[in-house]
Amino acid sequence: MRPLTRPALTAAASTVCLALVATASPAFAVPLTPYQMPFPCGQTWTGSTRSGHSPSSRSIDWNRTDDAGSAVVAAAPGVVTTADATSRSGYGHHVVVDHQNGESTVYAHLDAVVVAAGQRVDQGAQLGTVGATGNARGTHLHFEEKSGRAVIAAWFAGTPYAYGVATSANCVDVPIAGNFVGDAAAEVGVYRRAKRSTFLVNDPAGTARVVPFGRSIDEPVVGDWDGDGASNVGIRVAKASKFKLQTPTGIRKIVFGTSSDRPVAGDWNGDGTFEVGVHRSSAATFYLRSADGTMGSVALGDTDDVPVTGDWNGDRMTDVGVYDQATATFTLRLVDAQGQEWTAAVQLGAAWDLPVAGDWDGNGITDLGVWSPATATFVQSRTAPMVMQTTTSQRMDVTTIRFGRPRR
Repeated sequence: MRPLTRPALTAAASTVCLALVATASPAFAVPLTPYQMPFPCGQTWTGSTRSGHSPSSRSIDWNRTDDAGSAVVAAAPGVVTTADATSRSGYGHHVVVDHQNGESTVYAHLDAVVVAAGQRVDQGAQLGTVGATGNARGTHLHFEEKSGRAVIAAWFAGTPYAYGVATSANCVDVPIAGNFVGDAAAEVGVYRRAKRSTFLVNDPAGTARVVPFGRSIDEPVVGDWDGDGASNVGIRVAKASKFKLQTPTGIRKIVFGTSSDRPVAGDWNGDGTFEVGVHRSSAATFYLRSADGTMGSVALGDTDDVPVTGDWNGDRMTDVGVYDQATATFTLRLVDAQGQEWTAAVQLGAAWDLPVAGDWDGNGITDLGVWSPATATFVQSRTAPMVMQTTTSQRMDVTTIRFGRPRR
């Protein structure tokens, strides 16, 4: 996997940063990871420290008025190496995220933890809520940026942090896809995390459709909830394990799964209407809910894979798959008419890309795609994902679409 790196700075800023790196100890050097504050987009918090702050005076204690229970989110993408929801000493309930480049972040004294160890999390995804567990003296978030075992001086949005009041710019786009227009082909879009989040769809007419729905800490999900042939938007609230699905007749609410599960959706039985499901990273298993509330399960992939769904063979029933961001590889699964299970691997994109899937050409078979956070570019395949009767992948003709905001 390629390491996370900070985007290019201006020439003047680069000169300053190079001088800083040359003269400072590693604890004060520019981190490799492009961190944002560990709070949702637009929130204002005050950070402090003290000379005897353990384990380092470079740690940050974050506070704001009535902060108990406030959401804590990932400062950068990575893999959860610790998700402790039981400890009563030290850090108390805490999460550690490995950013896959020798750097990590620590989020301590949490009340609730809503991720699991081994799970891959995206920037801005909720990790837990602010609390006062462990040896905390009052409610706050204890936060650390680390290089190896050493706590380093914090940077946010490409700037060294000076303790005091700061506003979070952790306002990222998350890629989505669906048949929002209601014709045969799918469109790409993004879920823009904000205090009032929005779904933005790349309309074929050349304008962006804007659908306000959800909050910055919610996870987006897309599906045809009413069976009319067009995709609708939805979100899942992690702490409550609750789906909220927007339909023409109102909001449909479904409680399903656990707080650390990731949402998926699909037409599991081929009746034309989508239902919800979850992917549980700790078990590397999909749990798929039927309309009557019953559940099926499918084991696939590894704990750090990202779930995807689609109709890989055109039988009108949604299949499951996973994407390994480290190797930029999809693993897709279906069961044929004889009950035989097939899987195949398809490489597409580059490390740290995010997966999407949609029927880009309207032929009834779901194609694959990825979205680059660095460039806000979708790469779409336009042929069938694979030959399921063999384990060989098909190379695909691809097109690119720039949509959304690049991450900084």
